[in-house]
Amino acid sequence: MKTLYVVIGPTGVGKTEVAVALAERLGTTIINADSRQMYRDLPIGTSAPTAEQQERVRHFFVGTLALDEYYSAARFEEEALERARMEFEKHDNLVMCGGSMLYVDAVCNGIDAIPTVDAETRAFVRQRYEDEGLETMAAELRLLDPAYYEAVDKKNTKRILHALEICYMTGKPFSSFHTNERKERPFRIVKIGLRRERSELFERISLRTDKMISEGLIEEAMRVSPYREMNSLNTVGYKELFRYFDGEWSLDEAVEKIKRNTRVYAKKQMTWWSKDSSISWYHPDDFPMFP
Repeated sequence: MKTLYVVIGPTGVGKTEVAVALAERLGTTIINADSRQMYRDLPIGTSAPTAEQQERVRHFFVGTLALDEYYSAARFEEEALERARMEFEKHDNLVMCGGSMLYVDAVCNGIDAIPTVDAETRAFVRQRYEDEGLETMAAELRLLDPAYYEAVDKKNTKRILHALEICYMTGKPFSSFHTNERKERPFRIVKIGLRRERSELFERISLRTDKMISEGLIEEAMRVSPYREMNSLNTVGYKELFRYFDGEWSLDEAVEKIKRNTRVYAKKQMTWWSKDSSISWYHPDDFPMFP
């Protein structure tokens, strides 16, 4: 039976190299499931697969999007499944690797068919947010969709605004589109989780951040700063450096914030996946390559 091997784990754990080695062993390709690595011009800050790694194994969905291009887990589900269908015509096995929880779940379990927001509605909601602020928008969400309001992170601007976009566009509560019905896939899914002791992982995150800075992350962030309002740049590494550019923080403060916020994100990822009993966990150094 065709098999999709899904390599997941917290940021900085070492997923990419394990996935590349596994794909080499299986003689197949890799579908990237890191939502930020899909954007062009961000290779350093997103720890995208290197040119050498991409020469060893063909990767899909790496550096394919413009910074101002709208993308979603629903679109990824559709496009990744089509790519998987094409790859399974040539291979018995396929590897998917990434740390974006919703994107991984979209392929493995499916997500609800939430309508695509039109440009006019998106612009309207964004303008209201800029004029009135997040607190006002959250209060409106509470009126339009109290169920989702109770569940959502009240500080997560992206989720609050997206829920309002759907409410405005459809006239229905955003939560009404969530059925949580798992979709069957025409292939077997094997989930491989990578983890390290917390102290080891946090040390790797610190060293990786320093390496990013030495390799040109500041210059990369400066080049893309005109797009700082885009969702593609609402991510750790760039947000902190933008505040350094604006004079709010010193460079040392910004770097320490990157390390801290990366640790916070890593813990969030592990909490998310701790609920999934189908994952087999390994230390990256101990992962057995399949024949």
